[in-house]
Amino acid sequence: MIGIISATRLSESEFWSKAALGISLRRLAQDTRLVAHIAFENQRGLSDVFNAYINTPEGYPILVFIHDDVWIDDFFFVDRIIHGLKTFDVIGVAGNRRRLPNQPAWAFIDNKFTWDAKINLSGSIAHGSNPFGGVSIFGAAPAQCELLDGVFLAAKKSRLNATKVQFDPRFDFHFYDMDFCRSARKNGLRLGTWPICLTHQSGGAFGSPLWNEKHRLYQEKWQS
Repeated sequence: MIGIISATRLSESEFWSKAALGISLRRLAQDTRLVAHIAFENQRGLSDVFNAYINTPEGYPILVFIHDDVWIDDFFFVDRIIHGLKTFDVIGVAGNRRRLPNQPAWAFIDNKFTWDAKINLSGSIAHGSNPFGGVSIFGAAPAQCELLDGVFLAAKKSRLNATKVQFDPRFDFHFYDMDFCRSARKNGLRLGTWPICLTHQSGGAFGSPLWNEKHRLYQEKWQS
């Protein structure tokens, strides 16, 4: 069983009829291994929503943390997650094989948002308002990584619990994924990309005032 954990500002009826993730999960409803847990009309940070399921005593062997504006294009979604987590403790669809000092995001090497060299990047994801958007290929996958994009993260719940790795509530949206990946690596978890077909409706909010504030907190915490 796989728990799909997400949060949305939409009502329950709006999520299932309008949100990319809601419509995608309806399409995959025949796969009873998927169980959705959605925080509707959410006002909490993503870290708080995600941690609630990491800390639940029972729960599911596999947890998927995913944005509500993601189309699941892959109807082998469950099988790919299961296969990926036989190799890694945490998987994503895009990431970086290395981490540099003061790196502001998984794909960039400096505060000018300079892309890292392609040899260091891994994975792919599509972008667009509708399913099956234009594909951005960052590099070969699967690959072991230091950082993963937080648009989609799947993990073995037992490994998160055993290593006491979870999301830092200080990072309610921006940098929750960077911080999580660094905590996971610090505690010996294996991170990697895996081929899973997704389309993300958003391109991110790098450089916004809120992003800058969370970047400052992130740098204060990690000092590098």
